[in-house]
Order: sequence, then structure tokens, then C-alpha cells
Amino acid sequence: MNTAATPIPTSSRALEATRWRIDPARSSVSFQTPTLWGRAIVNGHFERYDGTLDLRREPAIELAIDGASVDTNNKFRDKHLRGADFFDAANHPEVRFVSSSVLLEGDQLKVRGRLSTGGRSMPIELGATLRRVGDELEIDASTHVDHRELGMTHSTLGMIRTPSELNVHGRLVADPD
Repeated sequence: MNTAATPIPTSSRALEATRWRIDPARSSVSFQTPTLWGRAIVNGHFERYDGTLDLRREPAIELAIDGASVDTNNKFRDKHLRGADFFDAANHPEVRFVSSSVLLEGDQLKVRGRLSTGGRSMPIELGATLRRVGDELEIDASTHVDHRELGMTHSTLGMIRTPSELNVHGRLVADPD
């Protein structure tokens, strides 16, 4: 098996004709949020998520994240993030992204969609890079969001700043569904 990453050509019919699923064992969904008035960064990730890419369907991209699986390496902070001030995981267990448009240009995806969590949603745009790795794909996507638009406004002494950076690094495998 060839493990070298190669760019995806625009005319790649295999990419466009295949439903791809993220492999959580070889992927990550993470975020970085400025805190301490912008002097420090809180890094976090989610342990449980599922996502698909299928350019033949609408929506072409869906990502579902278990909000209760947030992990910042600080149990007290993680409990607070799962609560009503942030993800409200007890009442809204899923953080969700659903695309409304996806444009493939070479190895780049230009994506628009809605990010939803805690009973609120907001439009976002993001860019992603695709690379072929053998029979699989690797994707790197990132965007910046103002988490206050999702109702995440709690900030002791105004310490939490915006925007938050959201990142997905994923290995995508062909999904027969």
C-alpha cells in the first residue's frame, strides 16, 4: 500500500463517486480559545464524533460530535464546558456541523454550512485540504468562530476572548453505505 500523501486532482471521479467516513481512531476534532485576556490559549478536543463526506448528496458534509466528550485536560473546566454556560450537553448532547454548499477545486474544499450546539446555530465558512493516502483520504479543515453567537458568553472577569479556532484533521475511509 502506498502511504505517501498526494494531492487530489480536480477530475478525481473516485473522490466524487465515493461516500467517505471519518475514522475516529486516526482523526482529531479540536479547538483553541484565547483566555486570560488573550495571554493564554485553552486547547481542547472531543473524544467522540462521526462524520461523512459525500459530494453526490446534500448535505455533502456532516459532522456529529458528542458534546459531553470535550476534554481540555482540566476536569473542573471540562465539567463547566459540558454545562449550560457552554455546550449544555445534558439538554443538547450533540455539536453538529451540516454543510449547505461544498465546492471542490483541485485539492481544496470551500465549505459553507451551519454549526449547532446548545440549542443555537450559526453559519460558518471554512476551507479544507484533501490528500489521497493510498485508498484513503486525509482532510485538514479549520475555521474561526465567535463562540458568543452560540450563546457561549460566560467569561469570568471577561477573560475569554474570541474567536475560537476549530480544527478537524481526519483520515477518511470509503464507506459502503
